[in-house]
Amino acid sequence: MGLKEEFEEYAEKAKTLPDTTTNESKLCLYSLYKQATVGPVNTDRPGLFDLAGKAKWDAWKSVEAKSKEEAMADYITKVKQLLEEAAAASASS
Repeated sequence: MGLKEEFEEYAEKAKTLPDTTTNESKLCLYSLYKQATVGPVNTDRPGLFDLAGKAKWDAWKSVEAKSKEEAMADYITKVKQLLEEAAAASASS
């Protein structure tokens, strides 16, 4: 399986992450996904009152030096980590 296929598989798996996934983790996934699929930020930073939009933009901007391939690999690693944490949390509850 190639990197792109594995990335797409984990993008689907990310949709199954629990609601308890932190906003910080969600922003990390968002930024890596955008970098992997779009490349560097290509929009203006959202305005003052769009706090969620600014947080997403800033997260994406923070990974702009990564290649699409690096972003895909990091995304896969992060989803695996979050899935393992979710499984451990549900096993202990």
